[in-house]
Amino acid sequence: MGEPPVLFRFCQIEVPWALGPPDGRYLLRRPGTGAESTPGHVLVFATLGAPERRRLAHHHRRRRAEPEPEPNPVATGRATIIDVGSPLAGLEAAAGWLAAAGEDELSAGLEVLNRALHAFRLVTADPHLNPIGRQQTLVARIGFGVGQQVADGLWTDARELLDRAPFQRRVRVLQPQARLASVLGGREPSLACEELTLRARLDIDHGREREAALQLLVALDAALAELARDRAAPELQERLRELRALRDAVALAGQTALGGPLSSSERETVSFTLSRIEAALRARAVANA
Repeated sequence: MGEPPVLFRFCQIEVPWALGPPDGRYLLRRPGTGAESTPGHVLVFATLGAPERRRLAHHHRRRRAEPEPEPNPVATGRATIIDVGSPLAGLEAAAGWLAAAGEDELSAGLEVLNRALHAFRLVTADPHLNPIGRQQTLVARIGFGVGQQVADGLWTDARELLDRAPFQRRVRVLQPQARLASVLGGREPSLACEELTLRARLDIDHGREREAALQLLVALDAALAELARDRAAPELQERLRELRALRDAVALAGQTALGGPLSSSERETVSFTLSRIEAALRARAVANA
């Protein structure tokens, strides 16, 4: 009797756009390990092509637009994240893993994918390439299979995960809608610190602690200046005092980030301060509602 096949777990997502990196297979090593270390994941990009629009003849380049045009077909991007660092020990173990796996495993797969997309953003100098969140996926699957099988987009067993977003409480959906109308209608200004805070959150959530520390210092300074002159400032005085008290520690973390990794206490400072800026911005939104 031959050896049982080696089984690998995977996550697979599809989104309604081409992901960016050229289709193919890429080896990913864990952050902080050298080029000689064992790869932790194989990432497979594939574009599920939409029908190409026919090229217009030279003299028809200015074709009239139809009053009710049909939507143009779009490409679908597929990414398969294969965990090759910890193979599954046989079919029974694989089936047990799949039965218990769910959103946490998908979240871990998206973290690996977004690390690759961030690298592609840097090497192409494309500021418009953003990470992928769970709510953006058309389809999300988890499963297992043999190596070549999974790399080719197939599997031994898999299941789809249902998106939980449609089950949000209606109040959580309506609150951003009301504020969006207020911002677009000119009744409430948007703040630079809101965007800067989002960038810091993105960095810290994706493990880019040095970038998060540097971004946070700018976000904090902007928040202190903008919230102090906002119409909600009277309701935010205590929060502003708290943020001012954190500024020196954030500046020290930023200085450390210029030269290398942060200490554990500095990482805690960055994370805590970011959460307090976010809390102040939520309080501002409530006060201005």
